[in-house]
Amino acid sequence: MTPQNLADLHAAAFTQDRPWSAEEFAALLDSPHCHLTDAAHGFALWRAVAGEAELLTIATHPDHRRQGVAKALMQRWMGDAQTRAGTAFLEVAADNTAAIRLYARFGFDEVARRTGYYKRAGQAVDALILRVDLPVSSFQKPIDSRSR
Repeated sequence: MTPQNLADLHAAAFTQDRPWSAEEFAALLDSPHCHLTDAAHGFALWRAVAGEAELLTIATHPDHRRQGVAKALMQRWMGDAQTRAGTAFLEVAADNTAAIRLYARFGFDEVARRTGYYKRAGQAVDALILRVDLPVSSFQKPIDSRSR
């Protein structure tokens, strides 16, 4: 997917929040730490740094929701992430119940809350920070040379 394809799909999927631009996607994709997991009708953009994987955004085209696209994307990005990280985390709006249910199916639990983080017309919505441990056997932590 091109940065413009990502921006178009993101705009279709995120109607309550400001969608990301093609330029923002291009800048993220230029980073060696960012990874794109895509499917016919959706994508997940995530990064892995210092043993942690962060889901930056996941989007499914509205015409293809409730068809397993997001579930498949979650399985794929988390499978790839566990080769680079021991934990995964993400941020989700507290009123996004469908996404929260999806993340819970993958073992994510709330570890923090940013009160009033999302500003929407006439209201502020909390951001939930969710975290899950990835399988330890798949991730090799870097050796700390100071511990020798």
